[in-house]
Amino acid sequence: MNWILLVIAGLFEVGFASCLGKAKETTGTTSQLWMGGFFVCLAISMFLLYKATQTLPIGTAYAVWTGVGAVGTVLVGIVVFKEPVDFWRLFFITTLIASIIGLKFVSH
Repeated sequence: MNWILLVIAGLFEVGFASCLGKAKETTGTTSQLWMGGFFVCLAISMFLLYKATQTLPIGTAYAVWTGVGAVGTVLVGIVVFKEPVDFWRLFFITTLIASIIGLKFVSH
């Protein structure tokens, strides 16, 4: 169950990073709404990370949390923000995903 919480926490990390990107692109009330989304996603992500670390090793949990967030944020950047896609970028995202899976298998 805590692994599921950890992945969800990572997805909320993607949410707060994406909200920052949208807030940067907007002004006024729209920007403030995106910042509100940032703070909500941040709070949820941190709470779920905290809950997951109650039974998972902190080093593993933090690495998985940041990895899920990094992979998700790069993918959102590619799809939503039209960031460039090239072989090396996809290669290293793939190695990051493999590392996250590896941590899951070697953690108790």
